Amino acid sequence: MPLFFRKRKPSEEARKRLEYQMCLAKEAGADDILDISKCELSEVKWGGWCSACEVLSVLIVHTNLLTSLLPKSCSLLSLATIKVLDLHDNQLTALPDDIGQLTALQVLNVERNQLTCLPRSTGNLIQLQTLNVKDNRLKELPDTLGELRSLRTLDISENEIQRLPRMLAHVRTLETLSLDALSMVYPPQEVCGAGTEAIQQFLCKESGLEYYPPSQYLLPVLEQDGAENSLDSPDGPTDRLCREEEEWQNRFSDYEKRKEQKMLEKLEFERRLELGQREHAQLLQQSNSQKDEILQTVKEEQSRLEQGLSEHQRFLDAERRRLQEQLKRTEQNISTRIQKLLQENQRQKKSSEILKSLENERIRMEQLMSITQEETENLRRREIASAMQQMLTESCKSRLIQMAYESQRQNLVQQACSSMADMDERFQQILSWQQMDQNKAISQILQESAMQKAAFEALQVKKDLMHRQIRKQVSAALPPTPPCGLSEATVQEMISEQRWALSSLLQQLLKEKTQREEELREILTELEAQSETKQENYWLIQYQRLLNQKPLSLKLQEEGLERPLVALLAELSAEHYLPIFAHHRLSLAMLSRMGPADLAKVGVSEAGLQHEILRRAQELLDAARTQPELLKPPEGGVLPTAPEELPEAVRPSAPPAELLEVQTSECVVCLEREAQMIFLNCGHVCCCQLCSQPLRTCPLCRQDIAQRLRIYHSS
Repeated sequence: MPLFFRKRKPSEEARKRLEYQMCLAKEAGADDILDISKCELSEVKWGGWCSACEVLSVLIVHTNLLTSLLPKSCSLLSLATIKVLDLHDNQLTALPDDIGQLTALQVLNVERNQLTCLPRSTGNLIQLQTLNVKDNRLKELPDTLGELRSLRTLDISENEIQRLPRMLAHVRTLETLSLDALSMVYPPQEVCGAGTEAIQQFLCKESGLEYYPPSQYLLPVLEQDGAENSLDSPDGPTDRLCREEEEWQNRFSDYEKRKEQKMLEKLEFERRLELGQREHAQLLQQSNSQKDEILQTVKEEQSRLEQGLSEHQRFLDAERRRLQEQLKRTEQNISTRIQKLLQENQRQKKSSEILKSLENERIRMEQLMSITQEETENLRRREIASAMQQMLTESCKSRLIQMAYESQRQNLVQQACSSMADMDERFQQILSWQQMDQNKAISQILQESAMQKAAFEALQVKKDLMHRQIRKQVSAALPPTPPCGLSEATVQEMISEQRWALSSLLQQLLKEKTQREEELREILTELEAQSETKQENYWLIQYQRLLNQKPLSLKLQEEGLERPLVALLAELSAEHYLPIFAHHRLSLAMLSRMGPADLAKVGVSEAGLQHEILRRAQELLDAARTQPELLKPPEGGVLPTAPEELPEAVRPSAPPAELLEVQTSECVVCLEREAQMIFLNCGHVCCCQLCSQPLRTCPLCRQDIAQRLRIYHSS
């Protein structure tokens, strides 16, 4: 039996086909046909044959990966009885040089290979009747093809052949010659296009031979079988041909019988193969059940491990909660220190009472006496001048506070315990400076247009919402005092971290504040350029216009708000939300039924401010149940827009420490890290630092991002 060696692993289908053909060859040794096509073979090695297989006449090895017919260590004598050799659709580059030893070969098919030449020993195949070398890389044919005296069909198309050998004229039995007529040089294209007979006539004429049709010649095979030799003779006995034909018919009928027997054997083999596959499936099922048992054991072991991990996680959670409580107490101490600083700042806000007393005095004077239009204008001018002076005083105060903070920022961390006394002294010094400058400013404010312009600029800065928000953020960024009861190293480390975070944030906020003031100064420059006439008191008129720019309907709505609610918003530094509360006609009773989400829908975006408004509103309602006169409207039906008396202690507008611990959100882009960036101007906190870099618009509201602020958490 033959042995097959493969250089690469074939597919399952090819392996089954090879096993099936081998079984057929073993069981039917008398068969002279072997078909090992489509088995993905790259090499075939022929050994000895079993005793049952005496003669092999047909070998089919097409559609494989063969690069050579036989290995170098094998001889063609093992295939001496081959009559039909089918090698098409392989990767053969050359045929063996001694292929002429296959003297019984009648059909040779090497179509669709990579042959570059044919060996000269091909002329020794005296019984070869069909030669198919289509679709190869042949450039010429050997002259020995003229010795193939039995050749009837020759196909050399789809090659690189341009000339036919002249010796081909001696093949008198050639009936069909297939070639590429358009690429031929010899014979000419018109001769090649006329057919096989024209080509043979041309070659015979070139060789000096007389042309006879192939039908007048007998094949040498038939002559040998009849034991009579005739050299290129057109005559032959007819009865010999009949006997030969009858003999071939008998052989064909025997071949059909063997073919049917092979088919039955094939069905029996497929039945046995199916039984083997069923047994294999049962074994595979048993293997799967064992695998499931092993997986179940692994799952149980994994569940035990997960239980141990969960217990360890619970222990870690308890430890983390303990640390959070300790951190919470520390932050409460820090917030107490900050509150004291804010109380000192709140003292400076009492200057607004001066404006209110002046307004009340003006109303009282108008009720007591009637004055002329000129006196009214003069009185109004003096009031506006006083307001301008007050605004300049506040602006100067804030600048001096900023200068004092910048000069003492580094020393404040190391001397946190003694900073309160130093701050009081500086505030007293600032107040003395303000008192010294006050008389001088009052005497010059009515004459100097520059001072009027500065007062208008200060009022515009105060009215600007963005500047107010930046100022609040600067106040919130003041460094807290370290908590007591901790070690000096811990205090220094905590202070250094907070100082670094607050310093970066404060620098950024101060930069934004400076930029906003520059923008407001540019607006003032444009206003000054637009004034065509140098009329007197130009900046007083602009100041009055800025004060009166609020619509009348909005003023009436704000006057309809409850006095405690107006005082509450002023106390929390949220006066800029008065138009929103007036537009939606909100009251303390309505606030008691609302939540933070409802305030966010109305337009109050700060989370800490939402909770503080709701908490203070509930406190006012509880106090009104015992003192109903607190919610009574003032006489005349007009509510003041500012509180009568500011409370002594004002709570910070930042959210309490509990909310800061709870309100942590994840990044809406990666959904993994914590949100760390504030987008301006919308104020949303929805992205981490890494994901915010390529963004140009806010993922929540789709507004353009003007600036980004980083949030730092104290450790």
